[in-house]
Amino acid sequence: MTAFASRTGTLGAASWSWEMRGVNARGLDLRLRTPDGIEGLEPALRGALTKALARGNVTVNLRLHREETGGALAVDETYLDEVLKALDQVQERAFAMGVTLGQPTAADVLAQRGVLVAGKTDDETSALAAALIADIGPLVADFVAMRQAEGSALKTVIADQLDQIAELVAQSEKAAQARAPQVKENLTAALRRVMDDVAEIEEARVAQELALLAVKSDVTEEIDRLKAHVAAARDLLAQNKPAGRKLDFLAQEFNREANTLCAKAQAPALTAIGLDLKAVIDQMREQIQNVE
Repeated sequence: MTAFASRTGTLGAASWSWEMRGVNARGLDLRLRTPDGIEGLEPALRGALTKALARGNVTVNLRLHREETGGALAVDETYLDEVLKALDQVQERAFAMGVTLGQPTAADVLAQRGVLVAGKTDDETSALAAALIADIGPLVADFVAMRQAEGSALKTVIADQLDQIAELVAQSEKAAQARAPQVKENLTAALRRVMDDVAEIEEARVAQELALLAVKSDVTEEIDRLKAHVAAARDLLAQNKPAGRKLDFLAQEFNREANTLCAKAQAPALTAIGLDLKAVIDQMREQIQNVE
């Protein structure tokens, strides 16, 4: 289910902005982009998301900016390690290609952007982490509220489609009853052909063949199952909890029964209803992909 939420905040010389986006997915796929050095932030964010969401491809991006305050300088050891690893890779690659490079000095390394940063006290870092973690709850709540608003609209759409399916199933039941004389005539004609083509006929074999023909044209079970699927889908919509996966499974079952109904139709009117039924089911299935 698609949704978007954003928040901004400030604390002393630090300012930040959150962006949270979600699109449809079968399961829950979280992509978190948060700055390093904020202890406990990512676990808290991931925990809040997994508790609030069941499906969706969700991306959360936190942009953090700290104003230079002229305080003491400090080395970002995590970033320094990355710079040193990169320098080592460059040296090894150059050696492998027969190129000689001069050894970088400490000043060269410190000159790399991000290695030397304004020093922060533990209290400042802890206060910033607490402020960012406190922002997670309202951010997720805004995101969930938008998903719920979209879910309410989808519920109305899917409920209407279920009403259309129920009406088409009722029409198919009437059409199946109306074609009964034609089916009987077709079975009688089939029996005559068997009797004309075979000199000696075993009564048991004739009865077996007629039973098979009757089963191939009987759509009672398909109609009954479609009615049951409609009732099950309506029950799921009435529940206040995630139902996307169950609805997706039901949509597949709807489609299976509609295909069988069309295959057994043996009457233009019933075939037309079956095709209309398949069209509505396909539309409903597309909408269900957006349901959590």
